[in-house]
Amino acid sequence: MASWLFGGEVKDSKVWLVTGSSRGIGLAIAERALAAGDRVAILARSEEIIEIAARLGADCMACQADVSQRDQLLQPVQQIMAKWGRIDIVVNNAGAHRGGKIGRLALADWQTVIDTNLTGALNVIAAVSEHLQPGSSVVNIGAVVGFRGFPGDAAYAASKAGIAGLTRALAIEFASRGIAVNLVIPGLVLTEMTQALSEKALESMRRKIPMGRFGEPDEIAEVVEWVARSRYMTGAFVPADGGLLSSFGVAG
Repeated sequence: MASWLFGGEVKDSKVWLVTGSSRGIGLAIAERALAAGDRVAILARSEEIIEIAARLGADCMACQADVSQRDQLLQPVQQIMAKWGRIDIVVNNAGAHRGGKIGRLALADWQTVIDTNLTGALNVIAAVSEHLQPGSSVVNIGAVVGFRGFPGDAAYAASKAGIAGLTRALAIEFASRGIAVNLVIPGLVLTEMTQALSEKALESMRRKIPMGRFGEPDEIAEVVEWVARSRYMTGAFVPADGGLLSSFGVAG
């Protein structure tokens, strides 16, 4: 089994499952884990995930599935177990965004966001739960909007607030098994999901960030990796947001 150096100690390589990993933060997490000598299963709905895995190398495998459909997750989990025999770290990063103030928010859009962001995370955890061993880690990806409301973002805010509650509940439920469940809260990161925002809206949001700039996917991945490898932290909310939550006076 491969090993790597972390904090001056030799550690066994880990097996990661990262959802929503065909782009943005998810892809950055996968690339960082691979660079550390770990093995990574990247999961997304699009066929593009197969080409990405091939590009990332032999320690990366592609899993094509929709996290909102629990029955689609059985085969990817079986594939991971058959190839590597374990799942150590699960990152729930798959996400959908549909905006619109309440009078214009279609019920179908609301359901898409909830099904992907919240139910999808639950589906993934349920699918892998029996394979997680003591020392395993689940990292859910939240959002500032889950703690501080923005107009026109009811669906996304509700889904991310739900992820926070799910994290706390499962942290207690899994603690006796020695499995950590934590939440990383990115601030505004420029990815494909934020491309729909106007320049005016982006600039308005940038001015609210104490550090005065947007985050980079690899900066979020750096925090996710640290949280995933932490051994005695569970039920924690870890912002990686340039100080945005602190400026609103919101406690985790």
